[in-house]
Amino acid sequence: MKTNRPYPIATITRKGEAALRRGHPWVYVDEITSIPTELTNGCIVDVLSEKGSYLGSGLLSLTSKIRIRILSQNANDRYDRAFFRRRLSYAIDYRKATMQEDFSACRLVFGEADGLPGLTVDLYGDLLVTQVLSYGMDIRKNMLYEELVSLLSESGITIRGLMERNDVNLRTLEGLKEEKGWYEAIPHPDSPVTEITENGVRYSVDLENGQKTGFFLDQKYNRAAVARLAKGHTVLDCFTHTGSFALNAALGGAKHVTAVDISEDAIEMAKRNAERNGLSDRMDFIATDVFDLLPTLAEKKHDYDFVILDPPAFTKNRKTVKDAVRGYKEINYRAMKLLPRGGFLATCSCSHFMEPELFVDMLQSAARDAGVQLKLIEARRQSPDHPVILGIGETDYLKFYLFQVI
Repeated sequence: MKTNRPYPIATITRKGEAALRRGHPWVYVDEITSIPTELTNGCIVDVLSEKGSYLGSGLLSLTSKIRIRILSQNANDRYDRAFFRRRLSYAIDYRKATMQEDFSACRLVFGEADGLPGLTVDLYGDLLVTQVLSYGMDIRKNMLYEELVSLLSESGITIRGLMERNDVNLRTLEGLKEEKGWYEAIPHPDSPVTEITENGVRYSVDLENGQKTGFFLDQKYNRAAVARLAKGHTVLDCFTHTGSFALNAALGGAKHVTAVDISEDAIEMAKRNAERNGLSDRMDFIATDVFDLLPTLAEKKHDYDFVILDPPAFTKNRKTVKDAVRGYKEINYRAMKLLPRGGFLATCSCSHFMEPELFVDMLQSAARDAGVQLKLIEARRQSPDHPVILGIGETDYLKFYLFQVI
């Protein structure tokens, strides 16, 4: 099919067409039936069906199995600087509307969910942290950063530094180097450590060496839900990392909170955060393996009547889902055995591949084995700065449940 558009054409299979029409923004290499040779990596291509229908335009990746990442399905779009500025502006305006007073510490750009595939941007006060996982975005990052800083300046935020956290091996699939550090084109402070306030809790955040992009922003309102329920309870926070759920529970009025993590460094950071918030007198900290601790606690007399399970992703692909189910069941079963009747359980999974139905089935199986029933208080997802797009399953990854054990 001939068009008057300036972009090269890729024709795809019916399977690929069906996926795009359902709203999923990826075209895999084995779904492409024809494409010009000698194209520039990261360039824009138009995607057509076998019958010549326009399906969208996206970023070409010459090394990834995800060969094209769709930017838009509007045939009138042109992919100039103004297009990307609009996309960034839409993303910022959405956070202002949905996060409001929490806008100062939030995810500004969530990749495909904001029509900017492979780009993640977090805001921590007047500092930005970015992660770029697609070649097409990487070659445009200078322009994207300039527009981000400009748009935030118009919102009254003067950015004083941008940290790049491109230290993930997914970049190698795109033919990109792993690296991290300050983006030198923007003036930056000497230290990568800053402070944020979330739900009234103050945290020290290491933008360069912290997990992911420095802090797990997606659990913000789930932590607030725990705080609302914690008053008067004795809480065990498992996989505490830097203490976020534990601190929210303590600030919410818990009688006492024990924070557990296998990482000594994480526990030390959690202790410092407790001191920063004046909560040390109601908290203690244990550096140990949760899988070892829970069965030991269940055998002894204990006072815990609220257990929080916020483990890392036990699976990052479909091949290991069965192993992940066993891991999730083990810790949930142990927590249910530990809790008294009437106690509370907060449990979650941050793996996209652990689908909600599978996670609930696992919880029911664990409850049967533990000889208890679960009364659902709340079922939640990630905070709205990590938006879920229907049709893009990868954006819907965090499952969070609050139960009473009966």
